[in-house]
Amino acid sequence: MNTFNNHLRQIILLGIIILVGILIVNHFFIFLPGVLGSITLYILSKKSYFNLVEKRKWKKSWTALLYILGYTILICLPVYLAVVMLVPKLVALFNNPVPLVVAVKGFSQKIQEATGIELFNGDNVQLAFKNLAGRVPILLTSTANFITNLILMFFVLYYMLFHGRKMENYINDFIPLKNKNREMLSADTDLMIRANAIGIPLLAIIQGVVGMLGYFIFGIKEFGVWGFLTGVASLIPIIGTGLIWVPLTVYLFVSGHTWQGVGLGIYSLAILTNVDYVARITLLRKIGDVHPLITIFGVIVGLSLFGFLGLVFGPLLISYFILLIKIYRNEFNSVPISTRHAEEELENTIKEPG
Repeated sequence: MNTFNNHLRQIILLGIIILVGILIVNHFFIFLPGVLGSITLYILSKKSYFNLVEKRKWKKSWTALLYILGYTILICLPVYLAVVMLVPKLVALFNNPVPLVVAVKGFSQKIQEATGIELFNGDNVQLAFKNLAGRVPILLTSTANFITNLILMFFVLYYMLFHGRKMENYINDFIPLKNKNREMLSADTDLMIRANAIGIPLLAIIQGVVGMLGYFIFGIKEFGVWGFLTGVASLIPIIGTGLIWVPLTVYLFVSGHTWQGVGLGIYSLAILTNVDYVARITLLRKIGDVHPLITIFGVIVGLSLFGFLGLVFGPLLISYFILLIKIYRNEFNSVPISTRHAEEELENTIKEPG
């Protein structure tokens, strides 16, 4: 009877904990990217931070602030440059959209003469402008959320760095797993976050440089600016670099530079678009030995859950799912399975035909 009562109390307490956790996450979800970002930056910083604080005896608070200053520059400077470069062009476009409408109609007419297909007309061009203008409030709201999460991220990061050792010891005691499984969880988390947090900016830089080279070859003015914007656009889901090179290709066509437009279109489709997939699979795999399918499916899942930060935490979520299965086998199966062995099994399964 006592055993039954203990199990019942355990189930009730666990149910209350889960209910409270769901309520917290539900009302805190809008700020979740900031917390996830602070975790990412902490994992990237902790080794060098502890080295400065514990071995070189730097003051903890000032060292944490120094890291926050560095990350502020690394994160905010590209965003600031993108805004400074892009906003004047958008303002000029909205103030005087007639040249763009004329150019789009001219391009559509050329396509219609060649193929018989009408891509654009006056009605759908105007409708596109109305839809774009209607999304401005959403963009402003997203900007406010981004700034709020950015402030929260740095605020949480400061205390994570300052109390890093205590926090890690508390989490190790809190997680109800065997020591080797806690070490596996920690190692895989560190591996995945480093692979994605370092790899994704590198992918953006690579695509920006490749795009800039193409714009230079085919005679685009301010090719450096457009290359930078291409790198930023590569972070946008689905559309990606097409947000930049497609309008530039159209511009070359309507301005009479037909062969340059054909060249830029072929270059962008054959090289710029594909370099993302090649670099994502090879670069991320080399940095953190991340399986390509984990990267691809993780990005798809993560973007819908976490937005921009899903690029990092989506693959981590998929890896956690696989990792939890391995931990479950280690905890409750008489024949343990190692991380490396599990990865080899996964790769062999994928490579097998049929």
